[in-house]
Amino acid sequence: MNKKIILIIGGPGSGKTTLIDELTRQGYICYPEISREVTKQAQEKGITNLFLTEPLLFSQLLLEGRVKQHINAIKENTDIVFIDRGIPDVLAYMHYKGDSYPESFDLACKNHVYHQIFLLPPWETIYESDEQRYENFEEAQEIHKHLVETYRKYGYDLIEVPRDTVDNRVKFILERV
Repeated sequence: MNKKIILIIGGPGSGKTTLIDELTRQGYICYPEISREVTKQAQEKGITNLFLTEPLLFSQLLLEGRVKQHINAIKENTDIVFIDRGIPDVLAYMHYKGDSYPESFDLACKNHVYHQIFLLPPWETIYESDEQRYENFEEAQEIHKHLVETYRKYGYDLIEVPRDTVDNRVKFILERV
């Protein structure tokens, strides 16, 4: 089996979760974004925004979760696994905030490699805020720039997914896998 671990990345509100949900509906193995769960758990403990109050702890929790997703994806009994965001996302967000991080973050990016990266561009028409997404659209655009820079730093070619219907975006991805 020639397994492909494929990421769908992009700034907040670019449609990643919607695509992952559709791919799941079509029978593909997909791993969801874990930052919402980390944020929700912190909120349940009374921490309104862990990323802003303790960015290194938040990022460490994300890093651990994404490494675990990568390891689990390798073990899946299927040719393709889609993941909503990857390990380099953690570093991109740290760059966005201007925060430093331990060398272990960089090593995690080098030691856990993905096969293809599909990038969703910022799309104001579909952007929505909610309880776990605190960024406004302008901040989402800035995060997008950091994602592109970070993934390119690790040698990834990014395949930009056009703004289109969910069905057409999924078709675009599946034609290139």
